[in-house]
Amino acid sequence: MKRTRTIKADVTEATGGGTQSIERALGLLLDVGRADQHGARLTDLVTSSGLAKPTARRALGALVRAGLLDQDETSRRYHLGAESYVLGMLAAPRFGIHARAIDGLTRLSQATGDTAFLSVRRDLHIVCLHREEGPFPIRSHVLQAGDRHPLGIGAGSLAVLAALPDDEVDRVIAANTGIIQEKYPAYSPASLRSAVMRTRKEGYALNPGLLMKGSWGIGVAVCDPQGRPVYAVSLAAIEDRLDETRRRELIPMLKLEAEKLERLLRDAPT
Repeated sequence: MKRTRTIKADVTEATGGGTQSIERALGLLLDVGRADQHGARLTDLVTSSGLAKPTARRALGALVRAGLLDQDETSRRYHLGAESYVLGMLAAPRFGIHARAIDGLTRLSQATGDTAFLSVRRDLHIVCLHREEGPFPIRSHVLQAGDRHPLGIGAGSLAVLAALPDDEVDRVIAANTGIIQEKYPAYSPASLRSAVMRTRKEGYALNPGLLMKGSWGIGVAVCDPQGRPVYAVSLAAIEDRLDETRRRELIPMLKLEAEKLERLLRDAPT
């Protein structure tokens, strides 16, 4: 408990105090987590967070002191620290979906040549948990592990939204209208409702390059043992590789892996 209070105090002091300050520091932590193995530069983190450089530097320093981040002495880049690893290990039993999904994602990516994704719902949003590259040399980079989007934005996200009851679909769209209008100009509440209806009719979700031009995706929802649509398995590729003819070949493969994953979740020891 003493360490927890110290961490919180460090983060609060570093960014000026209050809930907003803690959220900003945690946002920096997530940005570092989304960086690749080369780490994140201070300048990149300032850009991604929108914070002033001195504020970002103080927050990062607090996270380093807490062990949640490390800073390389030579490159000065930030990486996730040992305490982040410990927290991840502690959370692993609750989020065992990753270990159970990886074989299916590998099968999908290798069989199709394209990139396979596992995503999880977090209330009004969807978070990409894993990205598995296929061997096709031209890849879609629209989604990276750790990326978060409102429900309905992207193929896997749309699949989860469409699997929800109508009243919950309406609640999610209404709650996300502001951020969609601000950050996702290719979408609107009306277009999301139409996409939900189309997804239900066709049995899979399609993102025809709306999130990133030329990058298409298909996805299906995966239910937890209680029957709730919590996860999604999806594929992304350049537009030419996801035309209607090829989608008819890929959808059965996608659904098969989703069904296998649901069985693994149901059969998992509690």
